[in-house]
Amino acid sequence: MANRIEHDVLGDVKVDADAYYGSETQRSLNNFQISGLRLQNELIYALANVKIAAAVSNVRLGKLDKKRGDAIVKAAKEVVLGKLDDQFVVGVFQAGAGTSTNMNVNEVIANRAIELLHGKKGDYSIVHPNDHVNMSQSTNDAFHSAIRIATMLSIKNKLIPSLARLNKALDRKSSEFGKVLKVGRTHLQDAVPMSLGQEFSAFSTAVFVEIERMNLAEEELQYLPIGGTAIGTGINTPKGYKESVIKEINRLTGCSFKNAKNFFYEIPDQSSEAFVSGLLRNVAIVLNKIANDLRLLTSGPSTGFGDIILPEVQPGSSIMPGKINPSVPEMVNMVCFEVIGNDSVVANAAQNGQLQLNVFTPLIAFKLLQSIEILSNAVDTLTTKCINGIRANEKLLRERLEHDMSIATALSPYIGYARAAEIARKSYHTGKTVRQICLDEKVMSRDKLDRILDPKNLI
Repeated sequence: MANRIEHDVLGDVKVDADAYYGSETQRSLNNFQISGLRLQNELIYALANVKIAAAVSNVRLGKLDKKRGDAIVKAAKEVVLGKLDDQFVVGVFQAGAGTSTNMNVNEVIANRAIELLHGKKGDYSIVHPNDHVNMSQSTNDAFHSAIRIATMLSIKNKLIPSLARLNKALDRKSSEFGKVLKVGRTHLQDAVPMSLGQEFSAFSTAVFVEIERMNLAEEELQYLPIGGTAIGTGINTPKGYKESVIKEINRLTGCSFKNAKNFFYEIPDQSSEAFVSGLLRNVAIVLNKIANDLRLLTSGPSTGFGDIILPEVQPGSSIMPGKINPSVPEMVNMVCFEVIGNDSVVANAAQNGQLQLNVFTPLIAFKLLQSIEILSNAVDTLTTKCINGIRANEKLLRERLEHDMSIATALSPYIGYARAAEIARKSYHTGKTVRQICLDEKVMSRDKLDRILDPKNLI
């Protein structure tokens, strides 16, 4: 493999001659072969947009010449379009604060800009990764801003739409099952009647509430520390830069980001990211409950609840012929476990910042974006491959409703709790229905009993 030699403060570094990245990226590759995990493209694109906004602002304010600025902008736009994805090779577990990733982006943009200006890769006299691409920036404000941009866009464009589709699908099932009566359950034991539609309405409302809660993420993520550079003082930035760069970021993203209220607070503090991670954890908690309920409701088919029938998506056993499992809800459970674990990681990383910087931002970024990605994909799979095709086991539900001893609850206002409990226990021990025992013991007239015990009147 042909190499080019680049030089940094530590000496010479061999870099693949065809690579757009440079010496700092190569050192990270040499030092940190830890997991094979890479930071998500969404973060790289967000960081490239920061570079565009910075270059435009630096040209506008007379700090960067237009020829270099235009080349940087063009190269960074290619990054945003995904044309250079294979050049972003730094691992998640890297030196702290995201410096390696920031320099990976700086080097790729610089070398592509050099090409656009008809130079050769590595000739940083034409466009320099630090002096030109990173102008008026530090990793500490650029990378942190990119986390918030990527997280905001991923929530708005992926997670909330997927949750909205699930909410609509559950609403449709709630309406479809509105007249399907069944026995409710508490403590996993029979309870009073309800409709299957009411049960699904709980799922739908739970998802809707999470959509409403996720809207809080925008409020938490709207303040960007870009322009604060290393620790918040804004060293090496021209007058008007902070206002200009945020305006350009908003133009590029279609969002309404704002300058940090306090740059000395925003750069080292990741409590907003931790808050958003908590919102994602709540989504996981709700989805896990729904998935667990679906698994219970479809359990069987001969020995379980069997209230509903899920779409069959794949065989369920390598040894038991014909066995079909609730595969999609099982997948959702596993995704939820991962998201809840990710939240713990984010919380630990967020609380361990020191003084003017939190060095664990690469891990925070990775876990946030991973949670959004897998939640969004899991929700869409749950909607299309499970919820849309659920059917009610109406025959079995009717049979169970007829023998539901908890229906004696409706008798309490008329004959008292103790007498109703006695009738319920007789039903359990004899196998007779509550209605039949009441008729046998002449508890009340048939007409009155029919009216009181009619499940349609109890839901």
